[in-house]
Amino acid sequence: MSVQTWTWILVGITFALYFGIAIWARAGSTKEFYVAGGGVSPLANGMATAADWMSAASFISMAGIISFAGYDGSVYLMGWTGGYVLLALLLAPYLRKFGKFTVPDFIGDRYYSNGARTVAVICALIVSFTYVAGQMRGVGIVFSQFLQVEIIWGVVIGMCIVLVFAFLGGMKGITYTQVAQYCVLIFAFMVPAFFISFQMTGDIIPQIGMGGTLEDGTYLLDKLDALHTQLGFKEYTTGSKSTWDVFAITLALMVGTAGLPHVIVRFFTVPKVKDARKSAGYALFLIAILYTTAPAISVFSRTNLIETVSETKYSEIPEWFKNWENTGLIAWTDKNGDGKIQYIAGSAIDGKKPVYTEARGSYGERLIANASAAKNELYVDRDIMVLANPEIAGLPNWVIALVAAGGLAAALSTAAGLLLVISTSISHDLIKKQIRPDISDKSELMWARGSIFVAILIAGYFGINPPGFVAATVALAFGLAAASFFPAIILGIFDKRMNKEGAISGMVVGILLMLFYMMKYKLDMFGGGTQDDWWFGTSPEGFGTVAMIVNVVISLVVSRLTSEPPVEVQEIVENIRIPSGAGEASAH
Repeated sequence: MSVQTWTWILVGITFALYFGIAIWARAGSTKEFYVAGGGVSPLANGMATAADWMSAASFISMAGIISFAGYDGSVYLMGWTGGYVLLALLLAPYLRKFGKFTVPDFIGDRYYSNGARTVAVICALIVSFTYVAGQMRGVGIVFSQFLQVEIIWGVVIGMCIVLVFAFLGGMKGITYTQVAQYCVLIFAFMVPAFFISFQMTGDIIPQIGMGGTLEDGTYLLDKLDALHTQLGFKEYTTGSKSTWDVFAITLALMVGTAGLPHVIVRFFTVPKVKDARKSAGYALFLIAILYTTAPAISVFSRTNLIETVSETKYSEIPEWFKNWENTGLIAWTDKNGDGKIQYIAGSAIDGKKPVYTEARGSYGERLIANASAAKNELYVDRDIMVLANPEIAGLPNWVIALVAAGGLAAALSTAAGLLLVISTSISHDLIKKQIRPDISDKSELMWARGSIFVAILIAGYFGINPPGFVAATVALAFGLAAASFFPAIILGIFDKRMNKEGAISGMVVGILLMLFYMMKYKLDMFGGGTQDDWWFGTSPEGFGTVAMIVNVVISLVVSRLTSEPPVEVQEIVENIRIPSGAGEASAH
């Protein structure tokens, strides 16, 4: 059967499963909508957390960005993995014991202020919208290839499907849907890795194959280094980032993880604190399966891409290339007139993405209107590497289709979780807690679902016009979370003296500083800026570390210059850190 037929079959089966679960587990109350009724088992919650965590950035884009950045891309692995450990051990149990549905709820009650709650709601919306933009782009990429349409229509179709998942079931439906999505995405990620590892090195385990030898006895990484240097790229296994920037990006991703509202809320869906700890352990193991495999996928896909397209005549290029060319995510322009694909260092285009003309070239290629003066003729969107990898390697059609189903599972699971955070921030933390405290359960659910509808429209727009590749866009969301939430949460748990004035000041300054830097150096606003102008040599992806430090300093200084928190608040802070009887105390 063809790839298209296999894709229809596998995507159809998995989607039927997701929709069936969403309908079966649809929420009937606000508690079911927000935290799945608080009765999810640790194993199920661990699988759902892993699916929620491993978004399109992890499945589609992380291996892709590592395949192009090489050693420099390892910051994503270190930051995201270390961040989850930090969250599981340092924050999740205490937040679960505090017993609130959302991060703004925790901040509002811990800092005894609706002002703090409102600031937290705004921060949650900014972080979630930035994050969900990356997910919607991931959904669009998969659908654009699956249906052979432009990525804009891929995003639109994905918007409609995500809306159904989040609209019907709330957290209860999303949780059990994510259990199924984890099974699909991890199977889809690992099967091609096993195939390609065995095909290239004879080792079926990808982690071993990445460091293995090829048929001619050459080490795979040595061969990739040689291919890179021949084409003018830097060596794959050496980095170009400064030590400070590597540290800053890694730390921003770590503490940003610990402040992500859609991950934190997962620990409220289990009955007790000890169940939160267990589910965190399960999730860490399940996440590690994919994260330890991603570098191997990066090496395999990069090697296969270079060997397949470099100096190949366009008339002899494999079918997969032309399929992806139709989506606008890969492009070739014949700059020297020899009919061959010249893939060397340098940008093939002016701008972030190719601009196509209506006409086709003499070889049948799509013509680019914004080709650059550089000699490089090939543009490859980093986000296609995992999805195109099985096609490049010539794997069976059912494996190619399986990866498409896995990519959709990864993107849809996280997008649904993020939309739920957005809806609860508005309906629970803004409407219920501040504007209309007497609102009925039914009306609150209506507000929650209405918020999801508006949120998906905004998310779709940013999915079509993202500020970067999926992983880079998501990294900015982590920076925003690091700059705003992490200090307020960590100081709220471990510093009795931290008061509302300190927390509010820190969050406001932190989020504004990160937004300014992101807009200036990533989105070219406020006059734009180049890498030479970066503050302290810090990239936009790593600036969350600087903004977080500023947040902590301002929070501590302001809190010491203003009055202490009420005695009852200080007693709550003491209580949530007491382990004895924690399970019973928190079983709501």
